[in-house]
Amino acid sequence: MTGAAGAFVAAGDGWKFSGVLAFDDAMSVVEAARSLPLPSSGIVDLAGLVHADSSALAVMLALRRRAAAESHDELRFTSVPPVVDSLARVYGVEHLIAEEP
Repeated sequence: MTGAAGAFVAAGDGWKFSGVLAFDDAMSVVEAARSLPLPSSGIVDLAGLVHADSSALAVMLALRRRAAAESHDELRFTSVPPVVDSLARVYGVEHLIAEEP
């Protein structure tokens, strides 16, 4: 699927993602997110994610690693698209992206 690469943006005390998150843009999304301070609420809203592949899961896990490295409280993802949730179950990492802490 083609489309504009998505991005995380700070929204209040959380982050929101909008756009596409696929293999071709995953690294640029992670790089751009490094310029944002982690959300103080720990909430990353994925409601605006319009297309995703397994790279989205990799980005989410990279953000979790960053949060742990920065001794940040729990990072939680909300509005996780069903395709990403399904991939997490296949890979056995659903507990790392679950909406409930």
